[in-house]
Amino acid sequence: VCKIVEGQRYSKRLNERRITALLKVTCQRPQEMEKDIMQTVRHNAYYEDPFAKEFGIKISDKLAQVEARILPAPWLKYSESVREKACLLQVGQWNMMNKKMVNGGIVNNWMCFNFSRNVQYSVARGFCYEHAQMCHISGMTFNTEPILPPYTARPDHVERALKTRYSEAMTKLKGKELDLLIVILPDNSGSLYGDLKCICEAELGLVSQCCLTKHVFKMSKQYLGQCRPKDKCEGVYRLSDDRPTIIFGADVTHPHPGEDSIPSIAAVVASQDWPEVTKYAQAHRQELIQDLFKVWQNPVRGTVTGGM
Repeated sequence: VCKIVEGQRYSKRLNERRITALLKVTCQRPQEMEKDIMQTVRHNAYYEDPFAKEFGIKISDKLAQVEARILPAPWLKYSESVREKACLLQVGQWNMMNKKMVNGGIVNNWMCFNFSRNVQYSVARGFCYEHAQMCHISGMTFNTEPILPPYTARPDHVERALKTRYSEAMTKLKGKELDLLIVILPDNSGSLYGDLKCICEAELGLVSQCCLTKHVFKMSKQYLGQCRPKDKCEGVYRLSDDRPTIIFGADVTHPHPGEDSIPSIAAVVASQDWPEVTKYAQAHRQELIQDLFKVWQNPVRGTVTGGM
């Protein structure tokens, strides 16, 4: 009989419940995380470890100190037609209540999918209406009526349901573009979110905004204010600073644990059209990082390189 000692390392992908539990433990404020680390160090008494002493290893009971600087947060400028015309970011975030975008996006044609069996048709329709109203208040041009009524489908039929409904919408639009898909997901959606995003972005070229069931029932104004479509539909903020400014964003997506043959994917975007800071230079569906480093021929200087 084989007995496995508890506390073994698990290198495969965790399920939804374990991921949620892990995030609750790891997503802490810096002060709380520092306190937990110090308690762990004192409890384990690394400085008294006999194996460390045997190899001449000394482990400090204090955190390492690194010199750093905190960049001042930029002021964001909003529409002149509202009371709060500017906002200073606080701890990396801001609230859109009582604010209006300078140049709001336009959503003329949209539809709603409901994959949650707990959300009835009337609730889904009411949520979509409130969502459209909040987008309108925030400065967007948002049609309050969907191109088709909200459609309820089972999560295991996501691909067939999406493609069938999308085809019906495009037939009705007669060549016009479908701007947005609002999707209501179960609170424990598993792989549904990833499957849906893959179909919308990789196959249909469709902007989607996903909302969990618990938020649909609460329907708080703060959530609706933050739940606007973040892609081409949203709109524009401005930096109030007069100095030309560019904002870079970079991220690396790694494969699931245990996947050795799939490479990590890096991406970099940068704002353009200063002082508007929500238009980005990366093209739609472009996997390669554009112009991060490029080479061209100059008639006078010959071969010239540029980029980051």
